[in-house]
Amino acid sequence: VLGDLSVTSITPSSMRLQWSVPEDSFDSFMLQYRDAQGQPQALPIDGRSRSVTVLGLSPSRRYRLHLYGLQGGKRIDRVSIDVITGETTETEELPLPSEEQKHEKLQTEAPPSEATPARAVLEELRVSSITPSSVGLQWSVPKGSFDSFMLQYRDAQGQPQALPINGGSRSVTVPGLSPSRQYHFHLYGLRGRKKIDHVSTEAMTARPEELPLPSEEQKHEKLQTEPSVSEGSLVQAVLRELRVSSVTPSSVQLHWSIPEGSFESFMLQYRDAQGQPQSLSINGRSCSVTVP
Repeated sequence: VLGDLSVTSITPSSMRLQWSVPEDSFDSFMLQYRDAQGQPQALPIDGRSRSVTVLGLSPSRRYRLHLYGLQGGKRIDRVSIDVITGETTETEELPLPSEEQKHEKLQTEAPPSEATPARAVLEELRVSSITPSSVGLQWSVPKGSFDSFMLQYRDAQGQPQALPINGGSRSVTVPGLSPSRQYHFHLYGLRGRKKIDHVSTEAMTARPEELPLPSEEQKHEKLQTEPSVSEGSLVQAVLRELRVSSVTPSSVQLHWSIPEGSFESFMLQYRDAQGQPQSLSINGRSCSVTVP
């Protein structure tokens, strides 16, 4: 049984939803809605999850979202909700810092008295990973704590985007970016809805690789890029069984196995609907990925 689908946070371009499962459990969930252009979107969600953040929405727009609980690929139960995204206010229009302010701290609160909590401090916003379509960011909080964070930037079309982040997080991956493009990221630490501190950084997404796609004869062959390993060297890692585990109109989930050795990381490459090469970096401990 699915119960209590509710909204926990809203911005002009995203919303966070939570739900409960008062009885039994589901193998997975599927969130379905129509985007601003009226196109159906489907977001697969792990069966252990009880929340999801929906990105890439349009401001001041009503969305009807349907959450399905699945068992064995079958839809067992459904809950729905209507939500209107936030308006684009002056704050959300990204008052980007001037050159002089880029590395300064926000001074939005008076110094705390002895009765108030110590002032929280944000430091070291840095880039941890880059692909043609995403940027990974990390930061530290050397003093105090924040209720939540807000990452703001402008997309390839110059539109402001705001990504809400849990207060316990110290990293985030920003998806849906354009290759070979410079982005300015501004991370705000919030208490309640008040911006207490901020740090900024810049990053350029990677150039798309030209994807030398395998020919028909090579599609199921193994790469032979290394000489045979000697007895004294490490066991050569082996990849096997790349297979599709689930399919929706807008995503594919893939699984694979590693019968021998291990890899530091993986790189999934494919061409999108416009024929443009895309690259998705994956943790070396993973054996599955959802391509959205």
